Amino acid sequence: MKVMIVVTHLLGSGHLARALILARAFQDAGHRATVVSGGMPVPVLDRGDVPIVQLPPVRSDGVNFTRLLDAKGASVDQAAQEARKAQLLHQIDRIGPDVLITELYPFGRRVLQSEFTALLQAADQTAEPPLICASVRDILAPPSSPAKADRTHGVLARYYDAVLVHADPHVTPLDASWPVSDGLRPKLHYTGFMAPTDAAPYRQGAGEGEIIVSAGGGDVGAHIFEATLRAARAARADGRLWRLLVGGAQPEARLRQLRENAPANVIIEATRPDFRALLHRAAASVSMCGYNTAIDILQAGCRSVFIPFDAGDEVEQTIRATALARLPGIEVLRSADLTGETLLNALRALRHAPDRGPALSGFDGARETVRIVAALRAQRA
Repeated sequence: MKVMIVVTHLLGSGHLARALILARAFQDAGHRATVVSGGMPVPVLDRGDVPIVQLPPVRSDGVNFTRLLDAKGASVDQAAQEARKAQLLHQIDRIGPDVLITELYPFGRRVLQSEFTALLQAADQTAEPPLICASVRDILAPPSSPAKADRTHGVLARYYDAVLVHADPHVTPLDASWPVSDGLRPKLHYTGFMAPTDAAPYRQGAGEGEIIVSAGGGDVGAHIFEATLRAARAARADGRLWRLLVGGAQPEARLRQLRENAPANVIIEATRPDFRALLHRAAASVSMCGYNTAIDILQAGCRSVFIPFDAGDEVEQTIRATALARLPGIEVLRSADLTGETLLNALRALRHAPDRGPALSGFDGARETVRIVAALRAQRA
């Protein structure tokens, strides 16, 4: 099968990370997969093993997802949006996919509705229309009104063959965050959680006994790093090393600023591709609670303090963190309660928590997605 995965991440990089995990799973099964990305490039995610077509990139204006900015921070005008749409339509002609997968849309990315609608219409009008699937994480941003949910359900009914939910329905059913209608329910296919495969065994090295602090791959999390520096400064006597991993499209300025105020027990560096290996060796993790990070921590069995991203009207990470807090070795701090002192108290509480151990099953969602999609495609043959 020829598979085309379309994704635009606007704030963090989790959507692109999942799209690439999925593309690799299709390739491993002998299919041809191409990722068409409309968000800002994230070099740390690009291993060179998956074809990535880059549209003129856009990002959100912070948590204002109704305003798009270009790579220079300027508002995206109509001409730029039309250029993106033209390139997207060119790619569906060039690739000629048997399967078209849209990451998050139509459950989100409504600001990009024009280009997604053009894409879906073009796919629908081909001589042999592809199987069309939506790919979504475990928890969605709930619709702000019944009308918005109805519009989403209308798009799904008109164009989509399936909705691939990368979750365990016994842990986080889609109903927990989205009103699943009678028309939508038959289209749902739960794949299990989706995690990358490990390239090599974890050996001793960086991260051993450290506190690993991260804030995803986007341009957020400054409050977490600031609180961490205060906590590390207060905890210098315990001899433990703190490692801050700073993401974003251009992290150099943030790195310089943080290093100016860092005590000697703190290492500050750019996000690393071996983040998962660091977690396996760490004493504890401090992070937000995005889908990919939460799975990494569960698989590593790492003690963790989650500070869910809750700016604006965001509730996804709070829902996920609250569910995970039932497990041993996990503490949750609201952003409004985060200080150096509260962070230290949370980390001290983790020392007395029972070991959770690595979670070893339930994360084969990428391969299960390939199996589901192949079966659905075969049914149409």
